[in-house]
Amino acid sequence: MSTTDVKTKKLTMIEGVREAMRLMLKENDDILILGEDVGKNGGVFRATEGLYEEFGEDRVIDTPLAESGIIGNSIGLAVNGFRPIVEIQFLGFIYPAFNQLMTHATRLRQRSMGRYTVPLVVRAPYGVGVRAPEIHSDSVEGLFTHMPGIKVVVPSNAYDAKGLLISSLEDPDPVLFLEPLRCYRSSRTEVPDEKYYIDIGKSSVLKTGEDISVFTWGAMVQDTLKAVKELEKTRNISCEVIDLRTLYPLDKNTISSSVQKTGRAAIVHEAPATGGVSNDVISLINDTSFLYLRAPIQRVTGFDTPVPVYSLEQEYLPSAAKIQAAIERAVDF
Repeated sequence: MSTTDVKTKKLTMIEGVREAMRLMLKENDDILILGEDVGKNGGVFRATEGLYEEFGEDRVIDTPLAESGIIGNSIGLAVNGFRPIVEIQFLGFIYPAFNQLMTHATRLRQRSMGRYTVPLVVRAPYGVGVRAPEIHSDSVEGLFTHMPGIKVVVPSNAYDAKGLLISSLEDPDPVLFLEPLRCYRSSRTEVPDEKYYIDIGKSSVLKTGEDISVFTWGAMVQDTLKAVKELEKTRNISCEVIDLRTLYPLDKNTISSSVQKTGRAAIVHEAPATGGVSNDVISLINDTSFLYLRAPIQRVTGFDTPVPVYSLEQEYLPSAAKIQAAIERAVDF
């Protein structure tokens, strides 16, 4: 079949996530969905809307409000032949289940000397910008990238969400699948109706450039692209923009080759600076490409504070002006 024969439709990210789950539920009877309100209610953001009616209560399972119990039970299911999809309503609600993920899910392959794996996908909306209450906007992906044994994936659009979620559901090991809240319904992307894969650990070069490499992910992708577009008009700076898509494992080859081409780098994320994934990207660049650098690496991040009340959210988020200023500092160095 030629590419022109592939049927596509424009989907929002939440629809891309739902399409991936529907397709995989149809294909594999071992796939289950578990979470608070994922059944009759269709999930807090309606990611599972219609799936309860289509696949029944034995496949789309409403659970008690107990994150540790949800993930603990799902680990047992995964070890025994199922492929659970767990929805945590907000990433900030995952802390009670942190022990189950870090102590058990990430270690069972090693602990059993390869006899058991944990094919578990944990979906979690996250991020700033939707005027949510305290703990609903946490961006703490760095807590999970530190632990070997779990992959951390962050799509920024519907096409990536569907392809990455399908790949995650066929991975033998646990995957934390982070869904940026601001991206859920902010845009539509052409998405194939059929099954397709996007490799975990492979970033996406959204725009090629010559003067600086800008690395970002999640909701900051669109903000970064807008900032770069304006900066190129006013300063004629050629920016290469890369959506990392996977935060663990990082795409070392794409990161290093881009920096070796441009000689400069900036990293944009909304999580706090201390312990953020930007530090891992900087270390990777220093290890592979230090002698190519023509300027210090720049970072644009959230503050080292909890996400503030919604009236101050925009002050917390990296703005276009902050992104542009960081790029100019590197280029003008």
